[in-house]
Amino acid sequence: MLFNSIDFLLFFPIVTIIYFLLPYKFRWFHLLAASCFFYMAFVPVYILILFFTIIIDYFAGILIENAQGRRRKWFLIMSIVANVGVLAFFKYYNFFAGAFGHLLYRAHSNLNIPLLDIILPIGLSFHTFQAMSYTIEVYRSNQKAERHFGIYSLYVMFYPQLVAGPIERPQNLLHQFVEPHKIEYENLTTGLRLMLWGMIKKVVIADRLVHYTDPVFNNPHNYSGIALAIGAVFFAFQIFCDFSGYSDIAIGAARVMGFKLMTNFNKPYHARSISEFWKRWHISLSTWFKDYLYISLGGNRVSVPKMYFNIFIVFLVSGFWHGANWTFIAWGALHGFFSIFALITKEKRKWINDRLGISKIHWVNNTLDVLITFLFVTFAWIFFRANNVRDAFYIIKKIFKIPSELRQVYTSKSWAFLNLLSVTDLILPCFGLIIFLELAHVISTQYQFEKSFSKKPTWFRWTIYYSGLAALLFLGVYENHQFIYFQF
Repeated sequence: MLFNSIDFLLFFPIVTIIYFLLPYKFRWFHLLAASCFFYMAFVPVYILILFFTIIIDYFAGILIENAQGRRRKWFLIMSIVANVGVLAFFKYYNFFAGAFGHLLYRAHSNLNIPLLDIILPIGLSFHTFQAMSYTIEVYRSNQKAERHFGIYSLYVMFYPQLVAGPIERPQNLLHQFVEPHKIEYENLTTGLRLMLWGMIKKVVIADRLVHYTDPVFNNPHNYSGIALAIGAVFFAFQIFCDFSGYSDIAIGAARVMGFKLMTNFNKPYHARSISEFWKRWHISLSTWFKDYLYISLGGNRVSVPKMYFNIFIVFLVSGFWHGANWTFIAWGALHGFFSIFALITKEKRKWINDRLGISKIHWVNNTLDVLITFLFVTFAWIFFRANNVRDAFYIIKKIFKIPSELRQVYTSKSWAFLNLLSVTDLILPCFGLIIFLELAHVISTQYQFEKSFSKKPTWFRWTIYYSGLAALLFLGVYENHQFIYFQF
């Protein structure tokens, strides 16, 4: 069930109203049943996969808590193997089988490895990682094992964040399912406002940008370098509005019922470095990798070369987490390289800025840092969005040929520049939406909009609400575009 659908428009208020009408002791069951219905709206049979991993991790948590010595570790390993095994089978079997089959073909072997005709269960990577965080935290003695099977099932299946996060930790979410939430005006207004903003980002901005990015990335040979560069920039904002829009709706829907989910995005394109970008982008995933992989590898408590290796491995695994495709691996490897390069050149870059006097002019220094970081991030997004690595390299090659394209336009002394843009009727509206988004972010930061909004006059607040609803009605693109991160 998509958040941007009529079905959800009916599902959400009905589930919420019934939740508050029910006695406290029955609410967990209502939410669990609603979450099962929500998930089964996609591919019903795949709920059996969820049940399998839930049963494994429920008993694993109890066994880990009751065990002593090395047995605790073995129970944890059992749980991780079960979760990763399911993820590997559905998400990566065909990738590895295809890669191995290609090697056999190059070796002139007649051995044939069959590929499976299976559909990836929606949101599999998200609820797998959430389930793994539970058993790891129980193993680390940071969380008591949950004895109530229904409550633990709800922790994995809570419908707002079931298919695309945020990836919650048990310490933040489990206890909230047994707390007696009441209808609170503040939760209702902030939650619905966040849902409205998330819907605007999704159906007004992201789904409008897709009309430019899809043709460009799906047929890069038909477009100029300038059109491809614009497409890369547009995709950077498309994926942000698409994914952060989902997170806003999920967090807002949960908040209306009194649940507090973690923040997943914090204006990532305002970051001044790649490391800061990852503190602002998909925060629940980046902190997951930091807590459970980077620190487990030794983090920064090891030699400098080993620390660089740890950073690169984390980003490589992060890329692979996103999908069984070389494009995602290349995207993760690029972010690993950017992060390591930034650490190696930190002092040198500071010296250059000091020599040029840039460091003394703070707004110039900050603006340059933000723009450079955005360019690096956008460059990596090309691999993320391209259909294959070959297309990605072709797009990059064409973008680097932009100076020669402009030179040809100049020498021809014509309006051929417009032909280089392609799909020109979409460019101005798309740029206008991006400018609107960034202005909203600047105003929100400058005036602490979230904190002060409830204190604004009634006429002001309702003007904002009606304007948002009008934008959805008249500017929204209602073509049931699936959220990008549902495929992960």
